Amino acid sequence: MPPDAERKLKVGAKPPAFTLPDQDEKSVKLSDYSGSWLVLYFYPNDDTPGCTVEACDFTNGLKAFEKLDAVVVGCSPNSPESHRKFIAKYKLKVRLLSDPDHKMMEAYGAWGEKVLYGRKSMGVIRSTVIVSPDGKVAHHWAKVKAAGHADFVQAKLKELRAA
Repeated sequence: MPPDAERKLKVGAKPPAFTLPDQDEKSVKLSDYSGSWLVLYFYPNDDTPGCTVEACDFTNGLKAFEKLDAVVVGCSPNSPESHRKFIAKYKLKVRLLSDPDHKMMEAYGAWGEKVLYGRKSMGVIRSTVIVSPDGKVAHHWAKVKAAGHADFVQAKLKELRAA
């Protein structure tokens, strides 16, 4: 993770601002979520096994997240068109942002060196950030496993809201 991304994602700090297109090519900004809890998760690729599990888990838990006044948004390098196909195929209910240049992901520490089967490459680091209604980082998972992650996020959100 770039040192500046780690610094920006410290709990209590303001996360990096962004403006990206969603699956419908509507412009989405961090400030659009001011006053709500924002669960922002980064994933490598639409319609791959782990990413599908994660997106479906967040979709299945959406009512519970809404009861906690939280919005769930995913982000990957895929195009809006790819996101639309992914959403349609699995009936996803989460908004998906497109970051093909990786600028937002770099700012959030979600783009960097990965090792898979002993080979190093640059890519998306599966991670999640919870932003509080006052626009500050409430929690950051720098590296996560897809399966069951939505449940961990929901539990952490309950804990943060109770504090």
